[in-house]
Amino acid sequence: MTLRAEIAQSWRRAELSGLKPDSPADRLAGADVADIDTRSRLLRAADPVLTEISRHLQDTRLSVLLADRDCRIVARRYGDKTLERALDAVSAVPGCRFSEEISGTNSLATPHELRRGVAVHGDEHFLDALKPFTCYGHPITNPATGRLEGVLDITGLVEDANPLLAPFLLQAVTDIERRLLDGSNLAQQRLLAAFQAAQHRSSAVLALGEDVVLANSAAVDLVDPADHPMLRELSRTRRGVRRVRLSSGTEVEVRMEAVSVNAGMLFELAPLRPAYSAATRRRSPESVVPADVEDRLRRSAAARRRVLITGEPGTGRDAATATLAGSQPVARADAGDVAPVGEAEWAARLDRLAATHQGLVVVRDVHLLPPLAVSRLARLLDTTSAWFAFTARQCDTARAGGTETGEVDAELLARVHRRVELPPLRARRGDIPTLARAILAGVHPDGTPRLTAGALELLAAQPWPGNLRELETVLTDVTEGRSAGDVTARDLAPLCPVTTTAPALSGWQQAEYEAITRALAAVGGNKVKAARDLGISRSTLYNRLRTLHITTA
Repeated sequence: MTLRAEIAQSWRRAELSGLKPDSPADRLAGADVADIDTRSRLLRAADPVLTEISRHLQDTRLSVLLADRDCRIVARRYGDKTLERALDAVSAVPGCRFSEEISGTNSLATPHELRRGVAVHGDEHFLDALKPFTCYGHPITNPATGRLEGVLDITGLVEDANPLLAPFLLQAVTDIERRLLDGSNLAQQRLLAAFQAAQHRSSAVLALGEDVVLANSAAVDLVDPADHPMLRELSRTRRGVRRVRLSSGTEVEVRMEAVSVNAGMLFELAPLRPAYSAATRRRSPESVVPADVEDRLRRSAAARRRVLITGEPGTGRDAATATLAGSQPVARADAGDVAPVGEAEWAARLDRLAATHQGLVVVRDVHLLPPLAVSRLARLLDTTSAWFAFTARQCDTARAGGTETGEVDAELLARVHRRVELPPLRARRGDIPTLARAILAGVHPDGTPRLTAGALELLAAQPWPGNLRELETVLTDVTEGRSAGDVTARDLAPLCPVTTTAPALSGWQQAEYEAITRALAAVGGNKVKAARDLGISRSTLYNRLRTLHITTA
């Protein structure tokens, strides 16, 4: 059987998730069932439309299923009890999640994955249990925000297939989207009314809705769009008054107030007098080095101390050495060159640098040096007054008499005055707006495209196994060919596999989130391999993916 391209690709995704065609469909009801929020915006908009559809479905063997943005079935209408029983048998019931990783190829899961309408007929279903059905599904997009709200699907038995089902369903989707727009307009009106009532206050007032930002003049001067994701995240878990530091470095007191149901949040911000010293100042706007690390490096530079800079690949070790050098010239010797040029020649080059270079001499990837080169470098450090710095991968131990990947020889560690460790990007999510701007300024020095608040929120949700280097690659790719204009979350979505729907996580959950996303990134999204590498069962991995709201492409 020859499959259409979109169906073949869906089958491949299902296989990578560990599904098999003979996987029983009745297991779905126990895999991930949750309570339905009957007051959700999607259901409020869809309910009248579904009621009208029910009238047309009378005396037919057709059913309409509505799934939310997590591909969880939240409503079902049918015209015949026979089809109801057939859907019950394959767990197509309200509360059950029907994503591709769970249910394979079908017209709920595949439109949810592809973000466009898809028909799936009979044998095109991945699971054997779904092959008796024919169905057509189409995503529901909020016209005000452009965000996916859910999927509407019409399903019948194979013998009842009808080409008119697609336009019938598409009209229903259009009606639901129009009602979503009307609901968004009402939410905007409520948010505007709350903002107008508060904007006369002397403090900065900011209102954030799903697709609306309102600010008085004081808030425009104080709050940068880069701060919006932080404020949204804060409002998800907190109410009342909090002290936070904005991306500008200004510490403020924030009072948060919800505006009706789903309308948005009202923030009142008042700057506080800085209570921190110059030692904790913000880093330079163009720097990608953390502020505390930058301060330690500058103090080391004043005394020309030898510094070992460690960190995961891509965390900015070269940028840190540039910060350390300041205005002094930098000469670099790469430990990876020892093998091609020979230990004797490499050591001789380093001797010449130590004797002639007036600025900073950087030995990159010092953990790769063979034992003899380590000994010669140690002897050089004992006799020279040259200023040296070293970079290495993140390492927890020193090994005497030799090195392994990620380890720095104890001989060298004994001759280093200060060790600085660069944190991975996943531990610096609050810095991502500033980092993204600094990177874009370097990529586009003649005109920097603007990242919207939604784009910054999406960037902050990613696991970034490649750290700053990966962030730079994504930003370079998405802004190629443009020097101005807004970069939105939609622009970034193809390059950012993790969505921004995850709730605030505890410290333990954050560690778990990072371990899982790193494991998935390492195996190209293959959940079977990721579960094996993590030492957990596939079902446990699926449960954690759902609990932590980790969505993979």
